[in-house]
Amino acid sequence: MGIRTGRQFLDSLRDERQIWLEGERVKDVAGHPRLGATAHALAELYDLQHRADLNEQLTYRSPTSGERVGLSFIEPASAEDLARRRGMVKTWMDWCGGMMGRSPDFMNIHITGFGSAHEYFARAGKQFGHNIRQYYEYQREHDLCLTHTLLSPAIDKSRPVQQQPPGVAAAIERETQAGIVINGARSVATLAPFANEIAVFPSSYLQNSEEARPYAFAFCVPVATPGLRFICRPSLSELGGRPGDHPFSSRMDEMDCVGIFDHVLVPWERVFIARDVTLANGLFVETGCMNQIMHQFAIKNLAKAEFLLGVALNMCDAVNSSRAENVQNLLAEMIDAVELLRAAIRAAEADHAPGPNGTVLPNGQPLWTVRLMFPRLYPRLVEIVQLLGSSNMVLMPGLAELAGERARDVELYCQGVGVTPEQRIRLFRLAWDVACSSFAGRQTLYERFFSGDPWRLGMARYQGYPHKEPLKQRVWDFIARVGKEGPAE
Repeated sequence: MGIRTGRQFLDSLRDERQIWLEGERVKDVAGHPRLGATAHALAELYDLQHRADLNEQLTYRSPTSGERVGLSFIEPASAEDLARRRGMVKTWMDWCGGMMGRSPDFMNIHITGFGSAHEYFARAGKQFGHNIRQYYEYQREHDLCLTHTLLSPAIDKSRPVQQQPPGVAAAIERETQAGIVINGARSVATLAPFANEIAVFPSSYLQNSEEARPYAFAFCVPVATPGLRFICRPSLSELGGRPGDHPFSSRMDEMDCVGIFDHVLVPWERVFIARDVTLANGLFVETGCMNQIMHQFAIKNLAKAEFLLGVALNMCDAVNSSRAENVQNLLAEMIDAVELLRAAIRAAEADHAPGPNGTVLPNGQPLWTVRLMFPRLYPRLVEIVQLLGSSNMVLMPGLAELAGERARDVELYCQGVGVTPEQRIRLFRLAWDVACSSFAGRQTLYERFFSGDPWRLGMARYQGYPHKEPLKQRVWDFIARVGKEGPAE
């Protein structure tokens, strides 16, 4: 089959999925007044793959079918492959301003990383390695939109998952000849209303105990699987809102959900880990998949930071404020963030490491730097946009005023330097949407916890940093060398 069009993607959402929003079941995601615009924004990404000027940049020939498939599925074997994949991810991220953290390429790269490391899954049985490899190829050849659930709901955060109230966290209830039966919930199922399939992987550490084994699993199933339902948080989109006034919140609310598995049967061919705590805990690190994932979201972060810098530069031009020294220093801070991200990505590609089955892994150290710093950088970038936009973002009217009785008033006081009143309104309404709206607040919170608890990530970075001992020894070697020289004459 190969790459799909946007229309094929939208048609694929019309199935028996159970999506619940505002107390009602959504009958048609693509046509829903609050969800439909996001579905169509995702469809644009699929259509980009078919553009003549982008087809080579976004796709490659499948090694099995020969069809054009998404470049996010490539198993990178060189720095050049990593750079090609970067170009693909960056194109999609630039298209959405970096504001879609769960665009399909994110999970495509997940599944590719696991598929390359299929021997890891085979440690529990050859069939599990076969399953993950087959699923990767299925996903690649059908260009499906995949999302995942991150966490088990925690009623009491002081207790591990196996000590939460019974029936809350998704667990293996029983095993049958046909597969495993999952009952309970998983949270943070971002993009679930728009996905074809959902991956349920372990993302937090499990105690190595018999009681924890039912919570150690990894599998993928269609979103429309019987017994599986999703409850959405309130939508951030504006009902009837004009895209010009709300360019992101009206079109790119990816939606976050709780996924409820009501005695869901997962066929054995879709199971990759079952009741194996050791494999579940080592999954992302030992397969090398985490390096591949960090590469993808570092590129997303770069696109996002560049977009905010572009917004800030344009705002300053529109009011001719960029000559002020304080403004230049704020813009320089944003530039530093952008160039730090760019350098880390390129360093990770250039200093790549061997991966499973002839693949290469982006170097983890510069990507860990991005992983820990961006949750602090992003809120600061948003703050700078707020500071530079100041009252302009608050007083800017909606575009409808330009067609109303007071249009001449608006045209007079919404003038800008080098921009029309309409352009200035559009620019500052966009700035509001990325820095001050509910959408902006969700994006900031999302980035704070995108890759996990920042405190625990900091501990993991320190504990796993490979250069501590050589650096300490270098100091002692210097002290010893200087001590042998004796006092200066």
